[in-house]
Amino acid sequence: MTKTHNDPDKCIACTSCVAYCPVSAATRKYAGPKMMGPALERFRGVDPNTEFSLEYCSNCKNCDISCPSGVPVSTLNMLAKAKLYKTKRHTLLDWLMSHSDQLSKLASPIALLSNFGMANPITKWILKQIGVTDTMSLPAYANRTFIRQFRALKQQSSPNKVVFFSGCYINYYEPDIGMDLVAVLQHNGYEVIVPEGLDCCGSPLVGKGYLDEAMDKGRTNIAALKPWFDQGIPVITCCTSCGLMLKMEYQELMDLEHMEQLAEHTYDASEFLVGLQDQGKLNTHFGALSGRYLYHAPCHLRAQGIGRPSLELLRQIPGIEVEDADAGCCGQSGTYGFQVATHDIAMTIGEPVFQRFREYAPDAIVSDCSGCRMQIAQATGFPAVHPLTLLRRAYDAARKPGA
Repeated sequence: MTKTHNDPDKCIACTSCVAYCPVSAATRKYAGPKMMGPALERFRGVDPNTEFSLEYCSNCKNCDISCPSGVPVSTLNMLAKAKLYKTKRHTLLDWLMSHSDQLSKLASPIALLSNFGMANPITKWILKQIGVTDTMSLPAYANRTFIRQFRALKQQSSPNKVVFFSGCYINYYEPDIGMDLVAVLQHNGYEVIVPEGLDCCGSPLVGKGYLDEAMDKGRTNIAALKPWFDQGIPVITCCTSCGLMLKMEYQELMDLEHMEQLAEHTYDASEFLVGLQDQGKLNTHFGALSGRYLYHAPCHLRAQGIGRPSLELLRQIPGIEVEDADAGCCGQSGTYGFQVATHDIAMTIGEPVFQRFREYAPDAIVSDCSGCRMQIAQATGFPAVHPLTLLRRAYDAARKPGA
């Protein structure tokens, strides 16, 4: 991959991006991707009032996915937002929504106390005054981070190795998913490496206009990963937003040394496993499970252009029924659904998805994205799992006596 050239003049004004934009369909507060992206790119710097509705872009990437001319519309919006905040002051809400990695470093060591505090009505009231909605539960910190659990794990050594970029959410909130990934890769003869020095991918910072900080994190991550991808060792993610940053957004938004090489070696976890299957190397000795599952493909996965690899894998597990929801964007888009100003919009966007799940009534929601799982689960009441969790269960079931 090479550096992406963000050329607004490739736009042919077909309005496909407008038709596929979930925010435009949900509210008139957003001027729309064509207007805010390629159209206004020609006038930015002339009239600051042209930026009036940038805050309503959720950076879901549906405009990019739908554009027949390959214009990275959402990228133009994020670059414009970064430029806007060179002169506009960030709010406390902006900082809180974009610096969860720093907050997590402080709160995670005292997870029990932190979780109690976040659920306290007084804390919720204070956060609402800042701009955080009180109608959606914030995620709870895990008692032990993924990094702590991983360091204590004894793996089966192997000449086949992968590097795992866990990201902030897996590390602090859902470490079990990271451990599921390690187990699945061990079942396939791979040893997992987690290098020292990795940082947040930068995605939350981009969404709030802190592009310079995101670039610093990009440089840190590339420096930590370079010794490994220089050897041809794949970099694996199981967070779709992290994967999108490492594969595409570093190149679309930044100009960082060695970012093309990183992109060439980065894979979504299920994408990597399907690649093994294509080579005849995937361990397909799955034990039988049970249940009806409905799969939701995250926008940031679809933006990578790799299809639905998790669905391909899950349909090979005997005993379960897995169907593709195929109902659009869930509305959460990172921190978009947590904010008072955009929570109702997020819920309106997600309603077709929620209705699809209510009608199907699965035993569990399946999605590769933490935000999607949380949004759909809270809206519908169904439990949610990552595809890797089901794959690990299937491998474990195959090892039981009589399987």
